[in-house]
Amino acid sequence: MEKTKIEDLPWRERQIVEVIYRLGEATAAQIQAELSEEISNSAIRAMLARLEDKGVLTHREEAQRYIYQAVEEKEVVADSALKKLVGVFFDNSPANAATALLGMADKLSAKDIDQLQSLIDKAKKEGR
Repeated sequence: MEKTKIEDLPWRERQIVEVIYRLGEATAAQIQAELSEEISNSAIRAMLARLEDKGVLTHREEAQRYIYQAVEEKEVVADSALKKLVGVFFDNSPANAATALLGMADKLSAKDIDQLQSLIDKAKKEGR
């Protein structure tokens, strides 16, 4: 079975995966506590089982509890999601996305500005 991409999950399953990425790993009870809407523990457990079947999550057993973690590294998923976001909302233009992100920042530190300038210089040098 081919692994499901996180961005293709139904919204509730995606919420659960986002909680796990935020926490690093989590039990069903921890996930339930993190969600803003009321959802039963049995519903969460059913979705966790589906997410395992889809190849998105895995678990280990510890002290008679299942602890869930994501199969894909957070950075890999973030890169994929960001590419999709830039494609859909910014016409595949990283410059447009960066402009929007910079517009959201109230104040950038000197370190942030230096890091951004370094990345721009590197891209320019590489002809990107």
